[in-house]
Amino acid sequence: MDGQGGEDLRERDRKSRLRTPITPNHYSRPGSYVNDSSNTSRGGTRMIQAAIQRTQQTLFEQGFVPWKFHARNSDFEPKTTGKKSVTSITLTVTGGDESPNVLKPLAGEIDETYSLTISKDGAVEIKAPSTIGIVHGLTTFTQLFYKHSRGGIYTPSAPVSIKDGPKFAHRGINMDVSRNWFETKDIKRMIDAAGYNKMNRFHLHITDSQSWPLEIPALPDLAAKGAYRSDLTYTPGQLADIQMYGALQGVEVYLEIDMPGHTASIWYSNPDLIASYNKQPNWVTFAAEPPSGTLKLNSPKVYDFLNTLLGDLLPRTKPYTAYFHTGGDEVNVNAYLNDDTVNSNDTKVLQPLMQKFVDRNHKQVRDNGMTPIVWEEMLLTWNVTLGKDVLVQTWQSDAAVAATVAAGHKALVGNYNYWYLDCGRGQWLNFRQETAAGFYPFEDYCKPVHNWRVMYAYDPYSGVPQDKHSLVVGGECHIWAEMTDPVNIDRMVWPRAAAAAEVLWSGAKDAQGLNRSQVEAAPRLSQMRERLVAKGVMAEPIQMIYCLQEPNQCNL
Repeated sequence: MDGQGGEDLRERDRKSRLRTPITPNHYSRPGSYVNDSSNTSRGGTRMIQAAIQRTQQTLFEQGFVPWKFHARNSDFEPKTTGKKSVTSITLTVTGGDESPNVLKPLAGEIDETYSLTISKDGAVEIKAPSTIGIVHGLTTFTQLFYKHSRGGIYTPSAPVSIKDGPKFAHRGINMDVSRNWFETKDIKRMIDAAGYNKMNRFHLHITDSQSWPLEIPALPDLAAKGAYRSDLTYTPGQLADIQMYGALQGVEVYLEIDMPGHTASIWYSNPDLIASYNKQPNWVTFAAEPPSGTLKLNSPKVYDFLNTLLGDLLPRTKPYTAYFHTGGDEVNVNAYLNDDTVNSNDTKVLQPLMQKFVDRNHKQVRDNGMTPIVWEEMLLTWNVTLGKDVLVQTWQSDAAVAATVAAGHKALVGNYNYWYLDCGRGQWLNFRQETAAGFYPFEDYCKPVHNWRVMYAYDPYSGVPQDKHSLVVGGECHIWAEMTDPVNIDRMVWPRAAAAAEVLWSGAKDAQGLNRSQVEAAPRLSQMRERLVAKGVMAEPIQMIYCLQEPNQCNL
């Protein structure tokens, strides 16, 4: 899968195919960056420079020989002599003044379209209204080339003309780094793969009940006591590095501090802020996962804590993102039976307090020039009145998406029946002998494993009336970390997430209104898998080699 969008892929000229070996000198010497705007932001310039560096590295260090995609023992490679080479590469930003938010745009704020041509005489031109479009064009350019077994690279696709752009403005991955801890290199590798699939958002679910790995200088005990180990944390410098690393690839990294639920890890440093902490053995009465624990809902101390927490964190993250996620999922009303500021599980009592809680947090987010994101429960379960700027992240059903947009709110999709990457691995909970038989075969709630075909078949518009489509701004696939750590993260996510990336880039339906063909997608996805492996991402295979070499034999 090469990341091209919609039916524009058909615009390639497939009649004349030049096999063009390119060396590093052919690429780097004539390449030029032409900017039609006189006021390109420094961020845009850095983004272009980083994209050129990645392009060179991808072409000349991270290529693969595509023998798996040709008949066995076939002589599929072009001769290495007497062929045309790339003579020039011109990058042109055509959109006038670059947005000052090029490193941290709101969804839809930046035009991500681009055009790419390779002429018969070897001239390459990439044009786009924005630098992010140029980045996408360079990514596509690398996906036209293969490594030659005798050295050098070539493309079977020249001359070529591509006009391309995304269907959805928000195309992302949500990565949980709280339940298991990941080094920054693991997070960056996920960002690399996301960017190479033209995703533009990376959602860090960075704290939860199990651990608080995020260092907050104004509240040093939060991570010192709440992390799994004192050195398993993310420093302010590391966080800024991760965010800038993503921004220069056009991948906006934003944070989620889930609250008021999923906050038991705060208890280690601030026990007076948490209700129903670690209720055993019946934690399930009070929370979705152990340990139970939620921020008290009517406590001035909690408000002072949040003011300090967000007052430290938001100014440090806003240079790199327009968004901040305030959580809001899976809040259990029973937890407030043990909240001395409430002492009730009656939603009539709790709902006004939840409204006040969300209003306080969202005001501070907005005061820092950022846009809030919440989980669907705040709108659909708690009936909280939200600002029209708020993005509502849905996860439980297509009906939740429909209800969100019916209420006039912008929605992110990610139905767990399709786009949860951790599903189907079995329960991570252990069952006591006296209860085990009742839970056999110990399946998880979102079984089975959602293979790439399921992810590819998911339509973000499912159940949404045509006149509300504009409110579906995109979506995310999710990798929760109960059973995921640095050892298996690559194969848990890739290349299945690439199927979601293509849906978000191209849409779920083809020109005839049908689900996009698996027969056509499987070879693209298999090629993307090989490209990811060449980049050091240990992505799972899609099919055995036989099916890649004889694709018509593996269609049903």
